[in-house]
Parts: sequence; structure tokens; C-alpha cells
Amino acid sequence: MLRLEDIPMFSTLTQSNLKELYNQTHIKNYAKDSIVFYEGDDSGYLHILLEGNIKLYKTTPKGTQIQINRLGAPDLIGEYACFENQPFPATCEFITDGTMGLLPFEVVFKHLSNPNFSLEIIKSLTGKVGLLSALVHKETVLSSEAKVADLMLQKLSLFHRLRNNELASILNLTPETFSRILTKFKKEGIISVEKQKIIIDHEEALYSIVDTNTMKDCTNCIANFKEQIGYKE
Repeated sequence: MLRLEDIPMFSTLTQSNLKELYNQTHIKNYAKDSIVFYEGDDSGYLHILLEGNIKLYKTTPKGTQIQINRLGAPDLIGEYACFENQPFPATCEFITDGTMGLLPFEVVFKHLSNPNFSLEIIKSLTGKVGLLSALVHKETVLSSEAKVADLMLQKLSLFHRLRNNELASILNLTPETFSRILTKFKKEGIISVEKQKIIIDHEEALYSIVDTNTMKDCTNCIANFKEQIGYKE
């Protein structure tokens, strides 16, 4: 498990300051699938992810999860809610066993005069803004096929570590839709599967799907794509 001084935000503090933080931080261990807080819960602590991985998601009136992000230790959770004294805007759930440090926010305020400490909080907040902007873009602009293609291009390793239903959840797709898209990609020769690992055979086609935000219905999309760019064998 990480120590507070292993986290950039706390690394510049004096031993006296660190001792105070350790005395004020409540350490809680969580089992996989445990809820740290629910959307709408009151916030009073800066949550410090010390071990494990969590997911943040919102829930629609129909009970569907809209996943916002997945984070791994070390990271800060719920900074905005604490600074603005607002309820948590999303639910936080562990996807592995893990550990969270809960630091009362009044203790954080005492150290904001430390420029390095404050800078790390600002970095964390601006990073979350960037992630939210990317999420809005994906959810409002990208088609289902473009979402899958984009994830393959950016984080192919996830396809080797996670089950299809987990990948579908990350993309806010139903498992059925996700499976249909994979089947379509394989049929069109864009990807293949070897020893249960996805191989990208035509990276250009994935970029085309993301750029055009569509995957045309055709008997051989790869052939059509090569024809469009003037490619000759």
C-alpha cells in the first residue's frame, strides 16, 4: 500500500505536517465491488486512493450505469465536491480490493498555503476536467463503432485484460452491442483474434471509423477503404 509521502501532493510536506495528516487520515480497506460513496452523498473528506482501482459512474432513472472514469492508486477522489461543499456527483465503487484514506477537508485547507501542495490539487482538478470533456465528446459525438475503434487505438491492452462485459461497461454500451461490433470488425478484416488476443490488422480502418464516426455497411469495407485512398497491391 502507498504511503501519503509517496503521493506528489504530500511529498513536499515536512515530517511534522505528515505526522499531523497521518493522525487525521482515516484508513479504510474495501473489498472488490464495495461502494465508497453514492451519487448524492454529502462530502466532507478528501478521498485518497492508496491501493486498488475504482470506477466512478452516474446512474440513470432506469438504473443504467454511465461510467465516467476508472482510476488506479495513487489518485484523489471527490476534490470538487469537497471544495464546493456539494454532494458527490457520482458513485465510487472498487473494482478490486483496495484501500482509501479519508482526510477531513478542513485539514487540507490548512496546507493550501504550500504552493506545491496546492499545485498538485490544481493538477488533479484540471485532469478531471479534461477527462470529463473527453467523456462528453465520446457520449455525444462518437457512434458505438467509433467508441470501440477509439478504445482499441488508445488502449488495446484493456482488450487483453478485461472481459467483454467490462469493456462494454467502460464504453457505456450493452454487452450485446459490443459483441456485435467486434464480430463486424472481424468480418470486415479489421481485427483478428489469436490465442484469445485481439490483433489489429488494419489500423487505418479504425482511424477512418473514428474520423468519420461511422462504419459503412459494405461487403468488404477494407477493399473500399483502400480504393478511397488509392492503395494498390
